[in-house]
Amino acid sequence: MSTAVDELDLSELDDLRSVHEDIRRQIGRQIVGQDEVVEQLLMAVFARGHCILEGVPGLAKTLMVHALAQSLSLDFNRIQFTPDLMPSDITGTEVLYEDRQSGARELRFVPGPIFANLILADEINRTPPKTQAALLEAMQERQVTAGGHRHVLPDPFFVLATQNPIEQEGTYPLPEAQLDRFLFKVFITYPTPDEERRIYRLTTGVDQAEITPIVDGERIKALQRVVRRVPVSDHCIDYAMDLVRATRGTEYGGPKYIDEWLSWGAGPRAGQSLILASKAKAALEGRPSVSVDDLRAVAQPVLRHRLVVNYNAQASGETSDTIVARLLKDVPVRKGAPDAAASEIFRS
Repeated sequence: MSTAVDELDLSELDDLRSVHEDIRRQIGRQIVGQDEVVEQLLMAVFARGHCILEGVPGLAKTLMVHALAQSLSLDFNRIQFTPDLMPSDITGTEVLYEDRQSGARELRFVPGPIFANLILADEINRTPPKTQAALLEAMQERQVTAGGHRHVLPDPFFVLATQNPIEQEGTYPLPEAQLDRFLFKVFITYPTPDEERRIYRLTTGVDQAEITPIVDGERIKALQRVVRRVPVSDHCIDYAMDLVRATRGTEYGGPKYIDEWLSWGAGPRAGQSLILASKAKAALEGRPSVSVDDLRAVAQPVLRHRLVVNYNAQASGETSDTIVARLLKDVPVRKGAPDAAASEIFRS
């Protein structure tokens, strides 16, 4: 790589870090605390991934996505998911159009609310599988199919979904295939006492803080390309692969407790997500390469929704988060060992 390219890359990283800091400041005008959640949302955006937010009511999940949309200057639509929502309510439908002068009739496609850059899928788990399938095509292929015709979605395109973990009546568990399309699953927790005091003061006054748009869609696409170009070493790729394969049990080089606690481990898309998320983390912090620490930092939000925990784990008080935490301790970083050695690491 030439010196000119190195200088260009470093300047692009500086630009990305500056944009990142500006967006965080704008979001902070309406959102108190939740620094880690906001950081993970921005990593998902610049890694060109989707994100699901889970938290009890009243933790500003919807407001957070609104604030992000305002700071990004993108077309934004909110879709409220309900049990009676149909696929065409999301994707759009074909309607019969008649030309009054000629009398000719033709079918025309009327785009649905999915045709925007940033989609807030509010309470995503309240709609039935048929509608989820329509959303799945949009998330994976970034297109919708209606009347046998393919309609491409705008670029950039993100789905930021919310769900409530405490209400089960009238909800439909998201299929694993759809969960796997989310780069991150982010848990939103209660604020600290100081943060809660600031929330009360900020939200009950007369004046509400306004958010200034920072970047448009074209610039976001350019910054996403910068993230993709962040180099990652074979050393880090091997660690990401070992971590993902360990979730599949002893047959794939994992520890014995995985066989006892997980019905299903993570697939290759989890490894891809680990690497993309770690690239975004490094780039947003202005660093020109990925480290193992970056991979470890994004492991829980990347893996927690991709592991199917069985009854034995639940009875033992284990969750996907505690299992990932154990794997981060137990899966070693390779030190020049041949690739085949990792598959034997937990067999003894």
